[in-house]
Amino acid sequence: MLIVGIAGGTGSGKTTVVNKLMAALPKGEVQVMPQDSYYRDNSDIPLEERQKINFDHPSSLEFTLLIKHLRQLKKGLSVEMPIYSYLTCVRSRETIPVNPAKVVIVEGILVLADPGLREMLDIKVFVDADADDRLGRVIQRDIVERGRSVLKVLERYHDTVKPSHLQFIEPSKRYADIIIPGGGENQVGIEVLMSIIEKHLRKKNRNKNVRKSTN
Repeated sequence: MLIVGIAGGTGSGKTTVVNKLMAALPKGEVQVMPQDSYYRDNSDIPLEERQKINFDHPSSLEFTLLIKHLRQLKKGLSVEMPIYSYLTCVRSRETIPVNPAKVVIVEGILVLADPGLREMLDIKVFVDADADDRLGRVIQRDIVERGRSVLKVLERYHDTVKPSHLQFIEPSKRYADIIIPGGGENQVGIEVLMSIIEKHLRKKNRNKNVRKSTN
């Protein structure tokens, strides 16, 4: 199993990159595990307090559970991935079954910021984008998907998103094997990443066949 980590700032175009990879890879050979599914359950905190949580800080995520699930998948076991709601800031009682696949993509802003998770990744990618472009996407997304006003989005951006990006996300870029400038619009960068994934898969398949022939 090949594990690809795709990080980058909020609104950088990570999801677009992931979708283009999924469209290019053979159907059924790729699973996506969004970092967002592993935000900590905050049901024990009043709703008003939940809305103040800094979701761009590493402490808001349960990396240990994500790492545990990746290890289980590598062993050929299925896992139950949590479902997290940004509207309520809690996990659902339901989960999403995830089966092992040839390629598992872990996508999220802090994927390269956690040392334990980085060790699990075969390929580390950072999707880079201009700060103004990212802010525009964040405003549009948070209004449509998360029911926030423009004022609330801007307040959150200046109070938590921008400081956390500078403190945790931008520095994690140095761990990347591949940096894709321009986000999901960089078709050349995506094709380069795709060729590297295919090369890794061929190598893993060759090693697997060699082990079989020697047994």
